[in-house]
Amino acid sequence: MCGIVGIVSKNEFSSRELLSFLKKLEYRGYDSAGLAILTADKFSIQKSVGKIAELEKKLRDVSGKLGVSHTRWSTTGKVTEENSHPHMSCDEKIAVVHNGVIENYTEIRDELVKKGHKFRSETDTEVIPHLIEENLKTMNFETAVLRTFEKLKGRNAFIVVNTGGDMIAAKNGSPLVAGIADDKFFIASDIPAFIKNTRKVIFLEDGEVVKINSKMEFIETKYSKDLSKRIQEITWKVEDAQKGNYPHFLIKEIMDQKQTIRAAAAQNDEEILKISDAINKSFGSFIIACGTAGHAALEASYFFSKIAQKHINYMVASEFPSQHHFLTDKSLVLAISQSGETADVLEAIKYAKQKNSKIISIVNVPGSSLMRCSDHYFLTNAGPEIAVCSTKAFTSQLSVGLLLAYAAAGKLDEGKKLLMNTSQKVGEMLDDNMTRKIQELAKLLAHKEHIYIIGKGFNYPTALEAALKIKEVSYIHAEGFASGELKHGVIALIDKGTPCIAIVANDENKNDVLTGAGEIKSRGGYIIGIAPENNDVFDFWIPVPDVGNASPIVNVIPTQLLTYYLAIERGCDPDYCRNLAKSVTVL
Repeated sequence: MCGIVGIVSKNEFSSRELLSFLKKLEYRGYDSAGLAILTADKFSIQKSVGKIAELEKKLRDVSGKLGVSHTRWSTTGKVTEENSHPHMSCDEKIAVVHNGVIENYTEIRDELVKKGHKFRSETDTEVIPHLIEENLKTMNFETAVLRTFEKLKGRNAFIVVNTGGDMIAAKNGSPLVAGIADDKFFIASDIPAFIKNTRKVIFLEDGEVVKINSKMEFIETKYSKDLSKRIQEITWKVEDAQKGNYPHFLIKEIMDQKQTIRAAAAQNDEEILKISDAINKSFGSFIIACGTAGHAALEASYFFSKIAQKHINYMVASEFPSQHHFLTDKSLVLAISQSGETADVLEAIKYAKQKNSKIISIVNVPGSSLMRCSDHYFLTNAGPEIAVCSTKAFTSQLSVGLLLAYAAAGKLDEGKKLLMNTSQKVGEMLDDNMTRKIQELAKLLAHKEHIYIIGKGFNYPTALEAALKIKEVSYIHAEGFASGELKHGVIALIDKGTPCIAIVANDENKNDVLTGAGEIKSRGGYIIGIAPENNDVFDFWIPVPDVGNASPIVNVIPTQLLTYYLAIERGCDPDYCRNLAKSVTVL
């Protein structure tokens, strides 16, 4: 969740330049920021509570050839400047930034306190520099870091620097990627930090350490041996990670869907047929994911049922370890994750691998942990998604899931044609008329306490996703329901003027959803229809194209726009959601 950046440079760089790299990872953490630059033979440490802009306001301009920086998403310790990273050793010769949770930190801290170490924060992270400092009494810096890394329990990634000009980074669970430029070496939590400077990257695996000074050296800690790592070339465009002329990343990424749905459909036919055949032949297929990707996974299970007459077991990834017992070496697990670093998904995959089940992943970030541990993978090709609230990645995941279902039914060409047509229709739909209509609706709803969304069949997961978007960004309480569940308790929530969004497709469930909307309206509800055709039950109609089985893709987009404009009306930051981070990399 936290964002970390480390730089070793041939030439001096300023604190402002270091901060500019950290800004690219602001979506990963939100409550505080800090940096350390080695100047002469000591560290210049600067920290601030709040967003990076707060640190930028009071930043002292210092320069050096080595530095680390950090955005914090607090887990251990309150949101204070003292708890912000970097953290230092007692002698202030070692500085550390860290992403993850040290499960045994209290035990380590107690041992260090007995040995005379003085702690300045409440964080688990601070045990790292102190433990390295203690180890340095009997060993060199590299060994001291390795022994410290081995002692930490939990999912962790950290960068440690010393006043001698050495940088060492270690990974176990939480993501780390190295970047190689002509005049700089980078270590960061994610590629966008340095993509403007280099496309040459090396991904660290769990249990690996990288040493950086005048060169990069990789070590596999379990066997204490040097590693030869392959440099990969990233194809993302630099402008994809920038806002361009848009005021926020969220609205840019919503508008990007004019292109990203088509890009998601551009999969290798031979590969997708091979995987769909494996799904058909598997003895038990399971699809797992979390959050927004979880809704895409649930949607995919509907796609497979209707289009391919194939049952796929859906489960929230965090619950999968509780029901992994029925997996065998003939099972297939399909995992979906935007970042490919989602801790719950990676933990679930561990259980599947223990049973020798086949792993297939749908990911957006090339080189991610999930991609690397899969037997086969599909990239959604959405490009970097910066806003915490996921939009274009979601519709790209839906597109790949839909394509797989058509391939499993022996109708791959039909699926591709459908997605190409849907992409065109989305481009036509996202125009000024749609924007004005959604802005008008946002003004009507901005001061409501509750919003409910109903759908059925393909559009039940759409209702769940729409509710999640509204909650994430505008902080209005929203809930998605299956329209058939209204009389089983849900309708008790309806009062005069309660807004309810009815998601309607021209399919076998159309009349059921309209009937449910009518029941809500008869109790005083205000009905907003997202549908290809207007209906007397709608108080407010948002027209969408009729695209058949791809209806969830077009139907979710108006709710994404509504989420954005609700945030604007309510004075919320659309890009950085309260208490949330883009990548959930700790359990």
